[in-house]
Amino acid sequence: MRLERRAALAAAATTTTLLLTTLAAVPAHADPGTGGVTTVPLESSLRGPDTLRDIGPRTTASFALVGVSWDDPAEALDGGVQVRTRSALTGRWGAWYDLEADRDDRPDEVTGRGATAPLWVGPSDGVAVRVTAGTRPFPAGLRAELVDPGADPVAAPEPRPAEPGLRAGGAAPRPGIVTRAGWGADESIRESGFGYTGDVRAVFVHHTDTTNDYACTDAPKMIRSIYQYHVKSLGWRDIGYNFLVDRCGTIYEGRAGGVAEPVLGAHTLGFNTNSAGVAALGTYVSAQAPQAQVDGVSQIAAWKLGLTGKDAQGTATLVSASDGSKYKKGTSVQFKSISGHRDAFNTECPGEALYDRLGDIRSWAAHLQGR
Repeated sequence: MRLERRAALAAAATTTTLLLTTLAAVPAHADPGTGGVTTVPLESSLRGPDTLRDIGPRTTASFALVGVSWDDPAEALDGGVQVRTRSALTGRWGAWYDLEADRDDRPDEVTGRGATAPLWVGPSDGVAVRVTAGTRPFPAGLRAELVDPGADPVAAPEPRPAEPGLRAGGAAPRPGIVTRAGWGADESIRESGFGYTGDVRAVFVHHTDTTNDYACTDAPKMIRSIYQYHVKSLGWRDIGYNFLVDRCGTIYEGRAGGVAEPVLGAHTLGFNTNSAGVAALGTYVSAQAPQAQVDGVSQIAAWKLGLTGKDAQGTATLVSASDGSKYKKGTSVQFKSISGHRDAFNTECPGEALYDRLGDIRSWAAHLQGR
């Protein structure tokens, strides 16, 4: 069951707590400020059936995004996961935050590591973690993942200029898109080569389940952190989303391979083929997505679908590639051309508030296609 990100920790009966006990001092990149991932093993400590223990504070290498991962991606973590961090700017410890334990934005094949959703916490140098068991045993290899986004590119990210006007055949103008170079992607960490699918028939809208109160100038750092989390922590070939949109409406290129190409992503378990994933940076369970962000999602969806003449207000039939999705493998499913992640998987993503805006997104995307 989903844990609300800012909920207070409830008392747990008959639980076991895993404690953060060892700090790995050397990040994946040795040079300070260049970015990297510090992994911190979690070890069990049983002190009685009804005892809840936490640990911290622990001084760490610098980081700005945190998550928890485990060895087997096929295993689920049904307990509670909470983290608390110390700001490197103020030296103060923040509140405990819940991490979403289910990871449903992932490749169709079982690969890499299992993990929680990551949490953007901003510049930090201390962490505490507590994990509470549910009905199943803890998966092996639990560890905290502390991600340092590294320094921004020398030049500020600039979207490639948008194409003006409408084109024939339902095509929409291409919006401005910040390239991977623009947000500072380290191309050396991803797998070489690219994966492609057939024509994009549907766009799945997501939220990243991270904080909403970020400066838009920090969006490239957030994307670099998610990229490293997907590649270094989880073992994926690249960032999972095809595109990301910040709360100011800026659109960013996600997975490498060409923004106009049908790049195979890892965003909607079972339905990554013939689709594209667009992620809104933020959490929109109850908070409303800014209109600029809604417009950005509409623009990239309209253009991506319009490249092959797909109607933004139409439907598309996709075939499930995983029993782990909402539909058994091999099932043909009809989706709206612009759908929410929850339409394909038992999740609340992209959040109730953003999901309720999908009708507006479809309407505006269709308008941009000249329909």
